[in-house]
Amino acid sequence: MIRVLVAEDQSAVRAGLVLILNSAPDIEVAGEAEDGEQAVALARELRPDLVLMDIQMPRLDGVSATRAIVAEALADVLVLTTFDLDAYVFGALRAGASGFLLKTTEAKDLIEGVRTVARGEGTIAPAVTRRLIAEFASGPRHAPAPPELATLTRREHEVLRRLGEGLSNAEIADRLDMAEATVKTHVSRLLGKLGLRSRVQAAVLAQELGL
Repeated sequence: MIRVLVAEDQSAVRAGLVLILNSAPDIEVAGEAEDGEQAVALARELRPDLVLMDIQMPRLDGVSATRAIVAEALADVLVLTTFDLDAYVFGALRAGASGFLLKTTEAKDLIEGVRTVARGEGTIAPAVTRRLIAEFASGPRHAPAPPELATLTRREHEVLRRLGEGLSNAEIADRLDMAEATVKTHVSRLLGKLGLRSRVQAAVLAQELGL
């Protein structure tokens, strides 16, 4: 079972999310939070596999709550928001969120997004991916290359570059002519070397470095 903590300040929306998630046979809602502070506290107490995090909440916003949860390695975070170009989204991804979906996402896609993040693959709403990459591509690159980048193999560099393009494991495998399982191994290794928690963080880093 995938244990999920739902953090959403609007009770009606939260109830709807809980209903959708509980309809999946492999997902269990472990708890509910109505603000960021409660989300962090419940993540510490319940240790869910994943936190479904609203990005705009009272007391402690979703970005700060995500940063705290990721810093303590309490759970993966899947950010959910109404605004596809919300500036907070970039902050949430930098803070370590493993994925990002819009609240307009269909129920089946929300469930699949939770499953994808729980598998360690990360997810970004398809409609947002191109905008997200374009936003990074159009802006100035100020991020210095971390020294750990030099420890990556040539193949790992290639995989990191493809992650920055928003490609899935299957698409990377096709582009680089390798098995999908091999891609997953490369992704896992480069995340470990770079000290990142998710492929989404790796994609953001690749964009900031202009790879």
